[in-house]
Amino acid sequence: MVDVVLVLLVIFMITEPVLQSGIEVNVPKTRTVKQITEQRLVVTIDRDQQVFLNDQPINVHELPARLHQPGIDPAHQAIYLRSDERVPFGAFASVMDAVKQSGITNVSIVTQPLDAKNADDSGN
Repeated sequence: MVDVVLVLLVIFMITEPVLQSGIEVNVPKTRTVKQITEQRLVVTIDRDQQVFLNDQPINVHELPARLHQPGIDPAHQAIYLRSDERVPFGAFASVMDAVKQSGITNVSIVTQPLDAKNADDSGN
């Protein structure tokens, strides 16, 4: 039990900078959560389907140009994508398309870990 608590504490300490950006979203909960180990650009879609690059609002049509950084191969660039769990898939797909137009293929989708109670209730 103590080991589980310590692992969760480490995960939250590592993911806190991404989860605590200025835009509040309820990211989906999943069983597997990858630890965040490096700084990346963060694209956020809030519950009103507004798009943000880091903490700055941005038009989705401007996103590919803003993500492309001169001198950096987009194939080696990576970003985090945070989306409120209530955002329709169409809005999420539009943002993903804009990210792909910039040439970036390494996209990590930010989620929260399921708590132990929810995992037990799922019947698995």
